[in-house]
Amino acid sequence: MLKSLWIKFLILLIAVSAIALSAALLLRELMIKDFREYLEGEQEDRVYWVIADLENTYAKYDGWNDEVITEDMIWALMLGLEVKIKDSNGTIMTDTKKALAALPGPMARRIPAVAQFKASGATGEFISYPLFLRGQEIGSLEVKFLRPRREPVFITRSNRFLMLSLLALGGLALLLSVVFSRKLTDPIKKLTLAARSIGKGDLKSRVTVTSNDEIRILSDTFNTMARSLDMQESLRKKLLANVAHELRTPLGAMKSELEGMIDDLHPLTKENLASINAELDRLKSMLEGIEDLFDAEASRLSLKPRDMELKPFLQNITERFGILFSEKGISLDFQCNDGSLIYVDPDRLSQIVINLLSNALKATTKGGHVLIKAGSKNAEVFIEVADTGVGIKEEDLPFIFERFYKKYAGGLGLGLSIVKELVEAHQGRIDVQSRFGKGSTFTVYFPAKRS
Repeated sequence: MLKSLWIKFLILLIAVSAIALSAALLLRELMIKDFREYLEGEQEDRVYWVIADLENTYAKYDGWNDEVITEDMIWALMLGLEVKIKDSNGTIMTDTKKALAALPGPMARRIPAVAQFKASGATGEFISYPLFLRGQEIGSLEVKFLRPRREPVFITRSNRFLMLSLLALGGLALLLSVVFSRKLTDPIKKLTLAARSIGKGDLKSRVTVTSNDEIRILSDTFNTMARSLDMQESLRKKLLANVAHELRTPLGAMKSELEGMIDDLHPLTKENLASINAELDRLKSMLEGIEDLFDAEASRLSLKPRDMELKPFLQNITERFGILFSEKGISLDFQCNDGSLIYVDPDRLSQIVINLLSNALKATTKGGHVLIKAGSKNAEVFIEVADTGVGIKEEDLPFIFERFYKKYAGGLGLGLSIVKELVEAHQGRIDVQSRFGKGSTFTVYFPAKRS
């Protein structure tokens, strides 16, 4: 049970909530402590107010004046103090009860009610404070503190508020912990289920996540991987079907020729053996083309790029192919800016250019024209092969880079697929523009700087 990620998230969120509520309890205790210390300090101040007034009264009247002392006793009561006054001999001269008894009837009832004074209204023992005048003790003030009215009210209200807060916030924290722990773990559960489905062969399985966080990035990455696997599986099936189809024709022809010779229907002549040998050459060419395609697909793992000057490299290829174009009566021109640099694998670039030139040679008839143009444009290096050949129909353009697509009779239809794989291995791209009956222009682009 504890191995569940949802339970772990839930425990974590509940723990965080418990810590937060515990901090609230601790804060409440500190506030109560500070409040009590504040009240105690305020009570001490009131005691010293009464002491100062009594000492001033004694000095003013050169002794104790009963009427003024009674007023001071009532004032002390209103300050929350029950007091007794003793003379220098320790004899009690008066106290709060006597002072109240000396008041007229209405005041004697009202003042205790306002001060909330009862015979048992004070707490603790009397505390003695000496009274001095010019360094000589003139008596003492005995003080007992009445219960503060604010403290129990404040504590009761704070306890009630804290209890309600604990219930409300604790319940909300628990609810949010359950909701958010599930919200956090549900996408992971979906990813797990989708991964299991892919493991069982369902490459169409995808994950839908509506959040905009790291889980969304992980889900998008997973879906991209799933699409890639699905596409690769589709390509694999298509490749196997195409290879089987392409191999069936030469194998069927050879089988027919051999069965005819075995049954004495065809004589064992040099011409018949040459026909079988031609089919074997076709098989060999087909297998070599497939091998070239796989090699191109794997080229991104085995590229050996380096900086080189583009013009002499392309000029060398153009001169070698110039003979083939001349024999067919096709003009081949070359244009390239001096000093153009490119960072590629020379062998792979040679394979790209030769494939494009071969296609141009096949597509162009006698009297036609082919142009190789290269240079830099918009932070890219481009190589363009344009011909005035038969062109490509508009409906065929989207498929020319697919494997085994053929524009002309003969061949395997792998040339442009190989070119595309090699260009993309260099983090480049290929573009084609064509008008049927007018010619085609293939342009490859490579990053101008190292990636």
